[in-house]
Amino acid sequence: MVQNHNPLFAVAEVQLSYNTQIRPSDRPKVAQSRDIYEILKAHWENSLIDLQEVFKVLLLNRANRVLGIYNASSGGMSGTIADPKLIFAVALKAGASSIVLAHNHPSGNLKPSKADIQYTNRLVSAGALLDIAVLDHLILTSEGYFSFADEGMI
Repeated sequence: MVQNHNPLFAVAEVQLSYNTQIRPSDRPKVAQSRDIYEILKAHWENSLIDLQEVFKVLLLNRANRVLGIYNASSGGMSGTIADPKLIFAVALKAGASSIVLAHNHPSGNLKPSKADIQYTNRLVSAGALLDIAVLDHLILTSEGYFSFADEGMI
C-alpha cells in the first residue's frame, strides 16, 4: 500500500467500543436511591471516603441495570472537579440511557453545597440534550447518603 505523506491525511482514527463480560441479566438493577448507595458504597475505597473527595458516575441501561461505574475525578479534602465532556463521552461510549452522579463529602456533611446544586443542574441540562437522563445525584459519607431525587431536587 502506498503511503501518502500529505498532511491532510494525517488524522487519527476514532473507534467506539464497549466491552463487558457480564451478562445483562447478571447486572445489578437500580430501583431506588438505596440501591444506588449500596452499589456505590461497595465500589468506594473505604480508606478515602472520609479523606478525599471523589466523583463517580453510575451508567445505566434502559432497564436501569448497571453498565458500569466511571471514576470521573479525584480531588482534595474539600472538592473535586469532574469534566462534563468526559462524563458524557463515557456515557455515550457505554450506550447508557441514563446516569447517576455521586460524590462524597469527607467532612461528613450530607447537605449539598450551592456549587453541588449548580453543577447538578448543569449536568441535567446537558444530559437532556443528549437524551441521557440524569436520574439522581448522591452525596455519600461513611455514615449515609443524600439523594437529590429523593429531595425533589432533580
